[in-house]
Amino acid sequence: MSSNSGDVRLWGGRFADGPAEALAKLSASVHFDWRLAPYDIAGSRAHARVLNKAGLLSEEELLRMLGGLDQLEADVADGGFVGTIADEDVHTALERGLLERLGPDLGGKLRAGRSRNDQVATLFRMYLRDHARIIGGLLADLQEALVGLAEAHPDVAMPGRTHLQHAQPVLFAHHVLAHVQALSRNAERLRQWDTRTAVSPYGSGALAGSSLGLDPEAVAADLGFEGGSSANSIDGTASRDFVAEFAFITAMTGVDLSRIAEEVIIWNTKEFSFVTLHDAFSTGSSIMPQKKNPDIAELARGKSGRLVGNLTGLLTTLKALPLAYNRDLQEDKEPVFDSCDQLEILLPAFTGMMATLTVNRERMEELAPAGFSLATDIAEWLVRQGVPFRVAHEVAGECVKECEQHGIELDELSDEQFAAISPHLTPEVRTVLNVPGALASRSGRGGTAPSAVAVQLAEVTADLATQRAWADAKR
Repeated sequence: MSSNSGDVRLWGGRFADGPAEALAKLSASVHFDWRLAPYDIAGSRAHARVLNKAGLLSEEELLRMLGGLDQLEADVADGGFVGTIADEDVHTALERGLLERLGPDLGGKLRAGRSRNDQVATLFRMYLRDHARIIGGLLADLQEALVGLAEAHPDVAMPGRTHLQHAQPVLFAHHVLAHVQALSRNAERLRQWDTRTAVSPYGSGALAGSSLGLDPEAVAADLGFEGGSSANSIDGTASRDFVAEFAFITAMTGVDLSRIAEEVIIWNTKEFSFVTLHDAFSTGSSIMPQKKNPDIAELARGKSGRLVGNLTGLLTTLKALPLAYNRDLQEDKEPVFDSCDQLEILLPAFTGMMATLTVNRERMEELAPAGFSLATDIAEWLVRQGVPFRVAHEVAGECVKECEQHGIELDELSDEQFAAISPHLTPEVRTVLNVPGALASRSGRGGTAPSAVAVQLAEVTADLATQRAWADAKR
């Protein structure tokens, strides 16, 4: 506490004057780190207990300290106590609140053996671990909506594309499940990240640990850190790779959402007419009455850029920081807080859009064989007849050329035209010139055949059960 002002600060004993107003405004973080308050109070409880075990708080003092923290927590929860810019940060604000409730003699003992450096590193991990589970649950909601689309349309064919050109027919369910696979990897990254992040920096102090005989492992266990306490106190206070990794996962999730969004936007155009969006998840135009805009998908594209920007800014902040703690690290929170906020707003809306859209089966199936998308089936049929693929590829290409010259599709070539292109093209080639046959033939693992897609559905459903169990588990 400053001796020459009414302010409560966690530093200042060697300073003859308080901070300038400009410095105070620059230093303040309480306006964004206040969301860490519940975690700070939980850490304070755990710290009070190890102070008691070390003989630095009596049993009676511990009970009073815990009671004061309980009251402070209730006042924070109902808005009766809030941090202010004058508090500088959440830690200072809560110490002020504790001193107001317990007085300086007892309230002032809690600071022993800890620093804002190890406090914030621990609280930040706790906050992100909780929000990782929230995001994991929201991802599961979206994946379940996509799985529902696949299950509702198990035999709908559509044109598969590369370079956005017609390539080969695929099942709509197979296409949708490709997005589920990508989202599943992000969910898995969250679980793996959580395992690495389950290490508590509490007890690292400013950077060198404490000489007070405290027990960092007890604090780690108290706060739910399955990995125990930091093995290196410098690393405990200075490392922020857990933040950068979290920012990457959220950015990658945003990028994956933007890929789905782009397809929805394209599919919803009149030219494609593959899907129709539900009115509840669309918007209109202020001037054109006929418009039905895919705003959720467009916002997902936009927010993906914001999430990537948060990651880029964070990595730039961390670049070349010397050990241990530096004040630059005050800038590590807002980008990742924002990434959490954006995904937690976006995902429910995006899930609603996907869960309620209507699939226009006839239009998809009409275009599935278009653009000579069965040419590969001709080439592979020839290979099965013993023709080298190099030759088969050329023959299939000649078939396409013949079709282009006459303005017809592959299945409209006559037996005579096939024979003129190559003697290998007997009338039996027509057995592969249909979409159902093309789909069924690709029955290997990961293929688009109905049998292969059924296997994939079972696997992603099992993975979703694991993800849901993790997301719903209380730390």
